[in-house]
Amino acid sequence: MPDDVRIALFQPDIPGNTGAILRLGACLGIAIDVIGPAGFDLSDRALKRAGMDYLEMAALVRHDDWAAFEAWRRQTGHRLLLFTTRATLPYTRFAYRPRDVLLFGRESAGAPDHVHEAADERLLIPMPGGGRSLNLALAAAMAAGEALR
Repeated sequence: MPDDVRIALFQPDIPGNTGAILRLGACLGIAIDVIGPAGFDLSDRALKRAGMDYLEMAALVRHDDWAAFEAWRRQTGHRLLLFTTRATLPYTRFAYRPRDVLLFGRESAGAPDHVHEAADERLLIPMPGGGRSLNLALAAAMAAGEALR
């Protein structure tokens, strides 16, 4: 998986969303990076207790904080694509490539300015129906499908 597209979650708040994304990653062969601190217990034991039976199949990488994730990303040469409502470029009009990291912010607060500034590109999932945001797991699935296409 080292050259494949990855999904990264910045300080996720909702364990159910993280679990659904871990299952997505396991089923599609996509590594999932979780950038701490998370808003819940992210230990293997807690995830298994929550019924995340796909945990053993998932390629989960935990990063203690943003600095640790950024150091890893820069060392490994991954391109960072931030999905945000503050972007203007639709995710369907972007040329994805291997080693892209699809980054999603916190459910409660999105991504802070320093994360926006670190991104190589910011992408938007348009919502012409007028909603303000999608469920995180749904957005990650849409983005992963497009990136893999």
